[in-house]
Order: sequence, then structure tokens, then C-alpha cells
Amino acid sequence: MLSIPATAFLTGIFALMMTALSLNVSFRRRDLQVGIGDANDAALKRRIRAHGNFIENAPLIILLCAALEITGAASATLLWAFVAVFIVARLLHALGVLKVPGIGSQAIGMVLQHLAVLAGTVILLAGLV
Repeated sequence: MLSIPATAFLTGIFALMMTALSLNVSFRRRDLQVGIGDANDAALKRRIRAHGNFIENAPLIILLCAALEITGAASATLLWAFVAVFIVARLLHALGVLKVPGIGSQAIGMVLQHLAVLAGTVILLAGLV
């Protein structure tokens, strides 16, 4: 059996985050009695975008983590550091989009994520040559 604990951990945390973001949208839709669209509601728009951006980025991050772990391109310490950065980045971004005062920062989250994805990609590709 292939053991990829860092990827499994990241996937589990991301599944919890995705569920929370999805429920956040669903509860606002219920409150507004809106099944489709955003009813031009600013809070619902932010919730939809936070969930959407997570869904757009999380799968690639999980795949990158899996590729780094399976190929052994990154040491265990470096791999777990990537996992931590990805989790923090996605949390900061989501909380920033949701405008949670004093906690989230959309910009910092995205910069962290982009830097970690680029670094992970370089390490992965360099390990394949």
C-alpha cells in the first residue's frame, strides 16, 4: 500500500474547509430564500467567491503535494512545511474574502499560496531531471 500521510492529512483538512465554506453559502441562501444566483447580496457574493476560489485552487495543491510525496522530490520536513503553508494560505484567503475582521487577509493568503505552489513546482520538476 502506498503511504502518503502528508497528502492524506492535507486532503482531510481541505475537505473540512470545503465543507465549512459550502455550508456557509448554503446557510446564507437559506436565510435569503435564494436557490440560484446571489440575489445581489454582498455577503452571499463573498461567500460564493470564497468557496469558489477554494474549489479552483485546492485540487491542484493536493495533486502537487501528492506528486512531491510520491516522487520523494521533497524531504518529509519540507513536504510538511508545504502542507502547513497551504493550509494557512487557504485559511487566510477565505477569511479575507469573507471579511472576518482582524483575522483573514486575502492578499497574504494568495501570495503565500502562489509562492508555495511555485516553489513546490520547481522542486518537483528539478527532482525529475
